[in-house]
Amino acid sequence: MEFKIQTLNKIAKCGLNLLDRDIYEVASDMNNPDAYLVRSQDMHSMNIPESVKAVARAGAGTNNIPIPELTEKGVVVFNTPGANANAVKELVMLSLLIASRPVVAANKWANELAGKGDEIPDLAEKGKSQFVGPELKGKTLGVIGLGAIGAMVANLAIKFGMEVIGYDPFLSVNAAWSLDHNVKHAETLDTLLTKSDYVTLHVPQTNDTKGMINANTLKIMKNGVRILNLARGGLVNNADILDAIASGKVAALVTDFAAEEFIGNPKIICLPHLGASTPEAEENCAEMAVKELRDFLENGNIVNSVNFPRTVTDNPIPAGGTRLCVSHKNEPGMVSKFTTILGEAKLNIAGMINQNRGDIAYNIIDVDGVVQNETVESLAAIEGVTKVRPIYA
Repeated sequence: MEFKIQTLNKIAKCGLNLLDRDIYEVASDMNNPDAYLVRSQDMHSMNIPESVKAVARAGAGTNNIPIPELTEKGVVVFNTPGANANAVKELVMLSLLIASRPVVAANKWANELAGKGDEIPDLAEKGKSQFVGPELKGKTLGVIGLGAIGAMVANLAIKFGMEVIGYDPFLSVNAAWSLDHNVKHAETLDTLLTKSDYVTLHVPQTNDTKGMINANTLKIMKNGVRILNLARGGLVNNADILDAIASGKVAALVTDFAAEEFIGNPKIICLPHLGASTPEAEENCAEMAVKELRDFLENGNIVNSVNFPRTVTDNPIPAGGTRLCVSHKNEPGMVSKFTTILGEAKLNIAGMINQNRGDIAYNIIDVDGVVQNETVESLAAIEGVTKVRPIYA
């Protein structure tokens, strides 16, 4: 059993070291890889060969990956939720502070005093009044999205003495348990927006969330609101927020997504996508992505996929047997078609797991004996099947 892994970005060495070179060939340029390891590389214009079985993103966001196209081909896309959460949380807290206290502008102004010599202390004292900003304590922070990062931000903001309101219609049980009991829950997004002095975004960019900060949502926010976006650039309508800044509706924007129209605006602090730019986060993401990829390629297990259902078995592949990993459209009668073909090949099914996620389903089928190519091809020929992959013991 050998696999070819193509890296589309620099991946932390500690992650790549988890790939046994007796089993894995790893390179940044190769033909017909079995899987890709990626960070920020835009894959939308890539020609993805049929050999690709999986893509592992060393990070949380996957908008650089053509997920619908890959799903149609039966390619599993993984991400690493929570691996960079601490790094992003720390940068969000810094962003809260610099959105309130104009230290970036103050530092720039102080640097311009160069050459003033002994006058600098007096000039600094006289000039400091232009850089006054509010404290966080007692203010209300609205956290949109209470996943790994959002929950950590909410909890830390409580320790800063802030009132915290969270909104997440898809709040998981684990995330709910992790939240400080002082975090209040908004029933609607509008409720959060009308009550918050600060708004921070922690949701993925989807068709539903794209441009969620726009003229309509800005209109109902408090005057002088401060907005943080370290999640995804597309969550904010740039033209609308510029209008809100010009009118004074928005006092400050801190964004991790620089844009031409933002540069030079004194009310906007642009960062060059620094959210996960710590050595610890890069290493955590790399290790997690590689472990997910290995478990899938070697065992067929799916954990932390953004397009396929979680499917895990602890059972070993039967001695001398075959594990079939079958992805297909979630339609009635598919499993019976699989069992019929295997029965006609006189193969005994030792175990089976079937999971689905919306229109997609995935099966792990353990079979006693070696499944021949002819049988694999028969399974793959079934209408609605997107990929069949045998793993031999």
